[in-house]
Amino acid sequence: MSGPVGRARTGRQRRWQARQVTKKHTLLALVVVLLWGLNFIIIDEGLEGVPPLVFVALRFLLVAVPAIFFVRPPAIGWRNIVAIGAFLSLGQFVLLYLALHLGMPPGLASLLLQTQVILTVFVSAVVLRERPTKRQMVGILTGMTGLAIVVIGHSQDAPWLPLVITLAAALSWAIGNVLSRRSRAASGLSLVVWSSLVVPLPSLALALIIDSPSVVLHALTHLSTAAILSTVYTAVAASLIGYGIWNTLLTKYPTSVVVPFTLLIPVIGIIAAWMAQGEEPTTTEVVGGAIMLAGLAAAVLQKSTFRRRLRG
Repeated sequence: MSGPVGRARTGRQRRWQARQVTKKHTLLALVVVLLWGLNFIIIDEGLEGVPPLVFVALRFLLVAVPAIFFVRPPAIGWRNIVAIGAFLSLGQFVLLYLALHLGMPPGLASLLLQTQVILTVFVSAVVLRERPTKRQMVGILTGMTGLAIVVIGHSQDAPWLPLVITLAAALSWAIGNVLSRRSRAASGLSLVVWSSLVVPLPSLALALIIDSPSVVLHALTHLSTAAILSTVYTAVAASLIGYGIWNTLLTKYPTSVVVPFTLLIPVIGIIAAWMAQGEEPTTTEVVGGAIMLAGLAAAVLQKSTFRRRLRG
C-alpha cells in the first residue's frame, strides 16, 4: 500500500516492533531482576561494621578498576558520563546504603525503591517529552495510593528518616534512567564502568567528614568476610553485569518497555529477606505494596500483543 495511509501504517508497525522485547532480551532483563532482588539483603549483611559511604566507595572502585583499562569510554561526552554517574550510581546508592544503615528493612527497601517507576514517567515527561497517557496517570495515582498505605503502616513502628531517604534514592534512580536513555550509549557495560569513576572520591570524602578519618581507616583495615563478599557481589553481579545489561536495554527500547521489569524486584527482595533474615512484612505493607505494584503495572505495562496486532 502506498500513499499517506500506507506510510502511516508502516510507521505504526515500526513503532510497535520497537516496543516488542525479544526472548533473549527478556531473559537478560529477568537475570537483572534476580541479581537486583538479591542485592538488598547482600548489601545489608555487608554493612555490618562498615560505614555506608565507605562501602559505596569500595563497590564502585571495584567496578571501575581494572575495567577502565580494557573498556573504551562511551562516545556520549564527559558531561553525560558524569551526570549519569552522579544520579544512577552516586546518588542512588549513597542514599540506599545510608537508609539500610539507618534501619530500613531490606525487603521494604526493595519495594519502596520501585517508586522509581512512577518517577521515571514524570522525569521522562519533562526531559524526553514523553507525555503520560490517561491510563498511565490512573496507574500512577493508584500506585501513589498504595505507597501512602505502605508509608502509614511503616510509620507505626519505624522511623521516617530511612523511608524518606529510600524515596530520594528512587528519584535519583529515575533521573539516571532517563539520562541513560537519552544518551543512547552504544555499550551499556562501557557506560557502567566509566560512570562509576564519579562515585569513589565523593563517597570517600563524605565518609571522612561524617565518620572521621580514624573510623574510615579502621573500616578499611578490618573488613569482614561478609563485607568483602558483599562488595564483590554488588560490584560484579549487580553493577557490571546488572547495569551493563540494563543500560543496553534502555538504549534499545523505550523506558516504558524496560522499566516494568523492575516490578519483579520487590517480589524477589521480600522473599529473600524473609528467607535469609526472617523479615516478615505487616498486613498493611502487603496490602499497600500490592496496590502500589498494581498501579505501577497499569501505568507502564503495554497492551497485549494481540490487541496491538489488531490495531496495526
